[in-house]
Parts: sequence; C-alpha cells; structure tokens
Amino acid sequence: MAHAHTPLPPPPRPAGARLGPGGPQWLARGAAAGRRGERAAVALVSPLTRAGLRDGPVPRAGRGRCWVAKTAVMAALALARPFCGGPACLGRLLRRPAGGATCGPWGRGRPGARRGAGESEVLRKSLQRGLLLSTGAFFFYEAHKLISGFVEVHASFKVEEVIEQADYLYGSGETEKLYRLLIQHKNSDDAELLWRLARASRDLAQLSSTSAEEKRQLAYEALECAKKALEKNESNFAAHKWYGICLSDVGDFEGIKTKIGNAIVIKEHFQRAIELNPKDATTIHLIGIWCYSFAEMPWYQRKIAATLFATPPTSTFQEALRYFHMAEEADPNFYSKNLLFLGKTYLKLNNKKMALLWLSKAKEYPAHTEEDKQVQKEALELLNSI
Repeated sequence: MAHAHTPLPPPPRPAGARLGPGGPQWLARGAAAGRRGERAAVALVSPLTRAGLRDGPVPRAGRGRCWVAKTAVMAALALARPFCGGPACLGRLLRRPAGGATCGPWGRGRPGARRGAGESEVLRKSLQRGLLLSTGAFFFYEAHKLISGFVEVHASFKVEEVIEQADYLYGSGETEKLYRLLIQHKNSDDAELLWRLARASRDLAQLSSTSAEEKRQLAYEALECAKKALEKNESNFAAHKWYGICLSDVGDFEGIKTKIGNAIVIKEHFQRAIELNPKDATTIHLIGIWCYSFAEMPWYQRKIAATLFATPPTSTFQEALRYFHMAEEADPNFYSKNLLFLGKTYLKLNNKKMALLWLSKAKEYPAHTEEDKQVQKEALELLNSI
C-alpha cells in the first residue's frame, strides 16, 4: 500500500521526444523562466495600462488608449506563453524525429554517428540552451518593441491632453494656471506646445501684477519658445505669428534701433502665417497693428529710421484700417483689441461717428482676460474724450 509521501511516477513522454539525460530538469527550468517572463511582461506593461484593463465603462477619451493597452498585454503574453506550458510545450519545440534520428551534422546515417555519445549529448544540450537563449532574446526584443510603441502612443495622447487643458485654461482667462501647466513642457519637441508656452509667457508678462524685471524675463523666454517652435515646425502658422509678436516685445527692451530693424522681419513672419492660414483673423489684425504703429511714428523716430536704414518701413492709417476690417470680416467680434483699434484708427482719420461705433463695441466686450479689461478702460477714456 502506497504511503501519502510516496512520489508519483513521472508522466510518460510522447513517442520520439528523446531529450536525453537532464532533459526534464532543463525543461522545468525553462518553464519557470517562461512563467517569470510572463510575469515580467505584465509588470512592464501594467503601469501604463492599469486604467485600460479595469472593469466597467471606460470614458470616451480613454478608449483608444485602453485598446492599445490591452493589445500590448495580450501580445506580450502570447510571446511568453510557449515558455509557460512546461515540458509539453518546449518538448514540441525541441522534439527530435521519431526513431531516434538526430538533426544536424551528427544525425543518423553519417559515418561515426554512433561514435562519441557523450560528445553528441554535449552538443545537443548546447543547442537546447542556445535555442532557449535565442527565443528568450526574441521575446524580450518583441516585448520591448511593443512597449516602446505603446509609450510613443501614450506620449502622443499626453501631448493632446495637455493641449486640450491649455486651450481650456486660455479660453477661461486662467493665465497663471496656464503658464504653470505649460512651463513643465519647456523642453518639449512639439511645436504646438511650444508656441502655446510662448503665448502664455507673453500673457503673463502683460499682467499688471507682474514686476518690470519679470516682464523682461518673460518676454525673452517667450521669444525663445517661439523660436524653438519654428525650428521644430517651420510650417506651423501659429509659430510664425507668435515669433513675430515676441520679437516685437523684445524690441521694447532693446531700443528704437532694434525695434525698427526687427520690423521688416516681424511683418514677414506675419505674412508667412497668413499664407499658411489665410483665415486666421488675429494675424491679419497684427499686420494692422504693424501698419498703425508706423503710421503713428513720431517725426524724430522717422528721422532716426531714415538715418539708420536706406528704406525704413512706412505705412498709413488707411492701410491699417483695411487690415482691421479684414480681420473683423474673417472672424466677427473675435478680439476686443481689434474693436478698439478700429475706433482709434477712425479717430486718426477724423471720422468720429465710426469711432464712436467701434469704441462702444470695445467697451461692451466681455472681459475674459487682463487685456480685455485694459481695452475696456482705454475705450471708455476715448469715448469720454470725444
């Protein structure tokens, strides 16, 4: 009668599966390694996919990521599974032909095939170990590719999420929160993030609570971000627009010579932005501002410009007015400052009736940002002066 501690006999091997001495132990080690590989695959992917593998409904915004996550896990497990089934699975991988014939240069039928059984066994074990190492290397290579690909997809989703948050904060007038969000990505290679950071830096510099030194620092920081955005994507219209804006801001700190010298470059970037996106009302407005600034330039600055440059930039209030109206036609009531400058330009042209119309619109414009509040204040002062 068998005792409880009596070991059970080993299961019969499939016919033809002659793995030789030490085979079951080697397969057991392979199975254990396979199970470790399976756990490692899950461990590598699970931090990225925990939300995607949870039970219950998944928000619409996360469904794409959940699908990618599940696919990555299933593929990684599929690669690991042949190592986790024990001797039966690996036996099929390493099974020799029926009848005891061996594969390779020491197979049956060659002279001396039965000679040196120990040498044949050593060679066969080396082949088995090599196959395990090769297959294991293949598994980790494929798992690395899957996980790397998933990380890239995950990163792209992250960029989209940051941009979505940034646009929401910008629309809500949350300038400081927007800046704190985007400054974390100042080393990004994404032009969309970089030009938004340039805009946020400039908007923060425009706040009345920002000190003079901080304004200067933020102006140069914004220019650097806009420049980097252009380097990453020269075809991005917003990068051209904000590079022109930030270059103009820096001119305020570097004197009249630099400001006039940069003027032609600024206008070129605005024009390039309109070429890339003809419907962008803000860029059209900016060319109007450019024209207004040079039409309003005092006589002594004109004299300096004529001394420094053979053909200094010039413009007229009529040209500025044309661009402001073009911007309003492209996107009606899009920007409080465009309404203000329509009123101011009509004042310069001595058309008080039209000036009152546009200044009243600027005063009544909903104030979402600090700039909108400043526009309301200036519009009210001009209305009171008429």
